[in-house]
Amino acid sequence: MNATGLIPAPHRAYELLDGAHYLLDAETLLHAGPGTESTARWLRATAGAATGLPLPPGEDHDNGVLLRISPGIERELGPEGYRITADGHAIRIEGGGPAGVFWGAQTFRQLLGPDAFRRAPVVTREEWAVPCGVIEDAPRFGWRGLMLDVARHFMPKGDVLAYVDLLAAHKLNVLHLHLTDDQGWRIEIRRYPRLTEVGAWRERTKFGHRASPLWDERPHGGYYTQDDIREIVAYAAERHITVVPEIDIPGHSQAAIAAYPELGNADAVDTASLGVWTTWGINPNVLSPADTTLRFYENVLEEVLELFPGSFVHLGGDECPKEQWRASPAAQARIRELGLADEDELQNWFLGHFGRWLAERGRRLIGWDEILEGSALGADLAEGAAVSSWRGYAGGIAAARAGHDVVMCPKQQVYFDYRQAAGDDEPVPIGYVRTLEDVYRFEPVPSELTGAEAERVLGAQANVWTEVTEDRRRVDYQTFPRLAAFAEAVWSTLPPPPERDFTGFQERMAAHYARLDALGVDYRPPGGPRPWQRRPGVSGRPIDGSPPIV
Repeated sequence: MNATGLIPAPHRAYELLDGAHYLLDAETLLHAGPGTESTARWLRATAGAATGLPLPPGEDHDNGVLLRISPGIERELGPEGYRITADGHAIRIEGGGPAGVFWGAQTFRQLLGPDAFRRAPVVTREEWAVPCGVIEDAPRFGWRGLMLDVARHFMPKGDVLAYVDLLAAHKLNVLHLHLTDDQGWRIEIRRYPRLTEVGAWRERTKFGHRASPLWDERPHGGYYTQDDIREIVAYAAERHITVVPEIDIPGHSQAAIAAYPELGNADAVDTASLGVWTTWGINPNVLSPADTTLRFYENVLEEVLELFPGSFVHLGGDECPKEQWRASPAAQARIRELGLADEDELQNWFLGHFGRWLAERGRRLIGWDEILEGSALGADLAEGAAVSSWRGYAGGIAAARAGHDVVMCPKQQVYFDYRQAAGDDEPVPIGYVRTLEDVYRFEPVPSELTGAEAERVLGAQANVWTEVTEDRRRVDYQTFPRLAAFAEAVWSTLPPPPERDFTGFQERMAAHYARLDALGVDYRPPGGPRPWQRRPGVSGRPIDGSPPIV
């Protein structure tokens, strides 16, 4: 089967009949075997709506599109693996499990052409052709994620749902929602209403990098009700995507302290005077290590666990300045009481408490790589705790060697708030230049890890921080087309980075740009930003040169 244009590239594709096609028309039936019903609904709602084909239910022996879960596929390719067979009689989409069938359906949609990604027919076409052949495919990693920072700039629910669909279209299966930070609290907690009444809103917003003199004087905010969260989680689950919530502790917490000043170090700073932070950077206002703070966040997490059924809960743990703890008599007394050496061990104790609390409830803590600090390589963390390695590869390497699972998301490689080119037209330039080719050559497993240690790498995720991406269009620009390259790097079985066929990938991207156009994605064109995508006069923080491998 001609796989030209498929992204991510399938493991294996070959033709049965050279040049032959299976033709779908108004009479084509869609049979859903047991466990594939949700994929059938999705196909009718997407490809069916775009083509105008009704795809009525049929039997498994009918001429049409057949969906089936196959134990043989599971044994051979795993639960997310699939096989598509198109011949003159039918198109069979078989998966090792429900997710495998769904990923196969995503490939089938690509085979129909870019117009199959629209919401309604744009051409009058009696038949839709799919080339005859076989595709066998399975993902390289089980964790293929995108982190959306909805705390710095709130993303309305409809935009989050649109990103769920964009993840699914690229066979990504984890949406990490960064829900709380100094600049906003974005999830309703019924026991503590001030978290959203106060913490979800800021008076104004720094426009550009924190050194910029510019301000957006409009109030900014928003939050998701618990029913909104349930809707997002259910919508994602139908697309075999797990939503991982992040509740940031003990740093990045000024929005929570603004709502409930007793959460902060009131004996070291006037917490009652704090508001939701309006600028960017590392904030000195961190949570108090008091028992009352622990109980508060346990109560928060009880509601979070009710809303998010996945195994992992992300608790941040990064960029926690220790100055207030050094100045706080209560924090110093806590250090002495616990027999800790210093404030780094206090942070490790804080995160360790919640790791054990989650483990008792059958969940797993995941946090940024700072959670390893203050202990013997995370020895104080609960069993099963995992690490998001963001400062480079080193944290992930250390975590894997200490027996912790790892998600690789090094900022030097896969931070999508980083600029895509060195030109003056690049909007609000942040960090190193990370081109489409750079992302395509991203390798999640460093050469230092082999054998069982390498198996600790669950996968990878790209992170989209939104300090300088104020709305969906800006997020689109920073994320696409690089997310397509990232998706191939974590799904497909590729050669080592220097040997990867980026030219071939670019050729396949020609078809993929048409799909993104049909989906309404405001991506960065290969030739540079369009006029409305630029931000002249808004300062960033560009870093010259190539990023270090650390």
